[in-house]
This record gives sequence, structure tokens and C-alpha cells, in this order.
Amino acid sequence: MNHSKEVAASVSLKWHGWTDRGKVRPNNEDSFLGLQFNSHEVHHLGRIGEAPLTNLDFAFAVSDGMGGARAGDFASRIAVEKITQLLPRSFKQAAMGLEAGFEDMLTELFGETHRALAYVGSCYEECHGMEATLSLCWFAPGRMYFGHIGDSRIYYLPAKSEQVKQLSHDDTHVGWLFRNGKINEREARTHPRRNVLQKALGGSNQFVEPQVGVVGYEPGDVFLLCSDGLTEGLYDHHLVDLLRPGDAAAADANPAQRLVAASLANSGRDNTTALMIQVV
Repeated sequence: MNHSKEVAASVSLKWHGWTDRGKVRPNNEDSFLGLQFNSHEVHHLGRIGEAPLTNLDFAFAVSDGMGGARAGDFASRIAVEKITQLLPRSFKQAAMGLEAGFEDMLTELFGETHRALAYVGSCYEECHGMEATLSLCWFAPGRMYFGHIGDSRIYYLPAKSEQVKQLSHDDTHVGWLFRNGKINEREARTHPRRNVLQKALGGSNQFVEPQVGVVGYEPGDVFLLCSDGLTEGLYDHHLVDLLRPGDAAAADANPAQRLVAASLANSGRDNTTALMIQVV
């Protein structure tokens, strides 16, 4: 038995999701998704659950839609539902060697989703110009493969660390300035152009070049997918305290709901979504 199968046989994933429209927006343009799947079957997951990583892979995603009227929430729903259609096909290809081709598979998934959004946007006046971010985590035995575009985020808190790592790159000029040490976290969070996207799915974007990557995982690791509304109200060090609370009562509650509530207390100007996955 190889290492990946040993990991799969010994770990489970526990997940919690929560979303809120916030204090200002009239509707919620965020969507999130959890799936268990292989090449033959797909199961939608509830917002809370736990299951072993054995015969089926897992996928989790968060999308933040943008557009006039209700086009934003339509865009984010299209983005996450395309995953349901496309990942089982990718699983079939993965069985022939995931390590060699996960970048191509995720890039194609993002490309097809982009084309679907652009097509709907061109066909219906009320959907004209609609766009969506997409942050996707695919858990296979021993590895988590991720794809990302926009300014939703994927965070990783290793079991043996007290520092959370942002795996995804914000597709904004402000995000580039922060990654390259030109500005600090406080300056990035208050910059007037922090929400101006350079990349998104749909809209007038001609080409899609998602960020793709892979990390190994072990029991005790925590992953967080969230919309930018969550990080409007929380600094990175707040995330660690909320993802790994010392209080037993807090640990028993839905941690995604706890994250969203804390963010809304500090901001609440935007739709706010958190999807937390623990390796246990």
C-alpha cells in the first residue's frame, strides 16, 4: 500500500459552512459547495458533516458573484455547479495519473466555467457583464489540489503551526503590492482599490489563467475557503484564534458560523462566507 492510500485509510474530513448577506447588501451573491465524488457518482454535502476519505474524493468551493440586479448570485451559483459536472470527468482522468496533470485539469475546469458565464452573460441583458470569483479545493488521498481566481481566499493552518498561510493570491493590484512587501496587511485592508479585480470568471475577460497548486496534509490540519467579505472584518491573526479556539464550548459550535459572526461584528459591509475543512 502506498503512502497516499495509507493516509486515505486513516483520515476523515470534517467540514462546516456558513454564509450571511451582511448588514448592507440586499441579497447574497456568495455561494459555497461541498461534494463527495468519483468518476461514476457525485454526492452534494450538507453545510456540516464528517466522512472518511476512502473510496470518494472531496471538493469544496466558494464563489463570490458580481453583476447588476441579481446576476451576481446567479453567476456564483453557475460557478459552483459547473464543478459538479466537471470534476467527475477529471477524476476519471486523474485515475490515469493525477500528479502529472492536475494543473491542466483544473485550468480546463476554470476555462469551461468562464466560458459558461460569458455565454449566459452575452445571451441575457440582465446578466450582461456578470462575473464570479472561484476558490476550489480538491481533496484526494494525501494531497489537496487547489484552483483559484479572484479575491476569495484559501487559507491553510498546519497542525504544528500557529500561523495561517494564504495559499491563494488575491487577483488585485493591491494583492500584488502586499505579496511583494510594498504595503503591509493594514494598508492592504484599507486601500481604496482593494476590491478592484484584475481577474475573474465571465464578464469581458478573454482569457482565464487560474492559480493552481497542491499541498500535502495530515491529521490536525485546517483549511479555510472564504469570500472577501470575511476578511474585510478579520485580520489573519484573528483567523488562527477562531479556527483553533481554546474554549471547549466554542470548539463545539459551528466554527464557520463563528468566523462569519466575528467578521460581521467588525464590518458586515459585504456578503460573508466561510467554509472550513478539518483533517481528523
